[in-house]
Amino acid sequence: MKIVISPDSYKGSLSATEVARAVSNAIHEVDPSIETVLLPVADGGEGTLEPLVIATGGTFVTATVQDPLGKQIEAVYGVLGDKETCVIEMARASGLTLLSQAERNPLKTSTFGTGELIRHALDQGFRKFIVGIGGSATNDGGAGMLRALGVEFRNKVKEEIQAGGGSLVNLEEIDISRMDKRIQSSQFILACDVDNPLLGKNGATAVFGPQKGVTPQMEDQLENGLKNLANKIAEVKGIRVHQMPGAGAAGGLGGAFLALFPVQLKPGIEVVMESIQFEKHLEDADLVITGEGKTDRQTLSGKAPMGVAVAANKRGIPVILLSGFIEKESKVDLSTYFSKLVSIVDHSVSVEESLKDPIHYLTVRTKETMQAILKEEV
Repeated sequence: MKIVISPDSYKGSLSATEVARAVSNAIHEVDPSIETVLLPVADGGEGTLEPLVIATGGTFVTATVQDPLGKQIEAVYGVLGDKETCVIEMARASGLTLLSQAERNPLKTSTFGTGELIRHALDQGFRKFIVGIGGSATNDGGAGMLRALGVEFRNKVKEEIQAGGGSLVNLEEIDISRMDKRIQSSQFILACDVDNPLLGKNGATAVFGPQKGVTPQMEDQLENGLKNLANKIAEVKGIRVHQMPGAGAAGGLGGAFLALFPVQLKPGIEVVMESIQFEKHLEDADLVITGEGKTDRQTLSGKAPMGVAVAANKRGIPVILLSGFIEKESKVDLSTYFSKLVSIVDHSVSVEESLKDPIHYLTVRTKETMQAILKEEV
């Protein structure tokens, strides 16, 4: 029997790689002869880097960059097994998890460190990029990233404006003449699962701002700043990112890519599955196991386990969903795609217990599930 194990991370508990290894170990405790193929996945946001690099036999590279508030940190990016493609997870340099609750302030946070990661990779000779843009702490429209790559943002008196979304209202002039020329001879794939525009009630500030620390008092300043930035980009490039789908991703970082980079936007799980050659690994598979920390109706809208299930369903391979918690109301719809739904949290295991010892409870559930499946086959 060949089982492909392709979980997403159990956020706040286990990485996708840790989940895959625990499931594989549990399967081998039940039957050591079963072949397991570990292909942890992600949906393009935080946690995308590690599964891609590990699944392709790639390597990790460390660079010194600025965090969202300008402090020097060590951030990691990846090189896939093809030795040509870089994977940059913007959250590693410009992510919300790098800041304390008190530090979250999109008036000041910047994507400069993400630009530094790209520049570091360019200096190493790389020209193919996959960029995951989930989990940002920023609302600067990608201005920080562009600045790190040579673009200049000046106010009325020709001075460089300060970092952060709050300074964009003072922007008078964008100068792209010194933008790193290597960008245009490179390829960028943006792993992006949102189609929000840059501005308006569905835009970057209104939808994603509150989780980054945007208060009602900040909203107008940030929204007006992004609008000003979009107007200046239109003047320079003739491209209007104001209502462009995806431009609002990562506090407007999506808009900067769409306006100034040779880029393709793709759903995160699609990017990951293509990169790890998921379809190829499904050949001769008898079963697929996937899962995530919490499964609910949002999962049905293209999260990682759904991408895995759809690919396996096409080949008629049964898929087990093994998640930390499965919302009761979504089980009927989920059963269309998954042959078995297994939740770690149930009447016998509480959320608190599962979080205290996630490997133990994941192992127990996996063994129970495999024993039941093997019993059915006898």
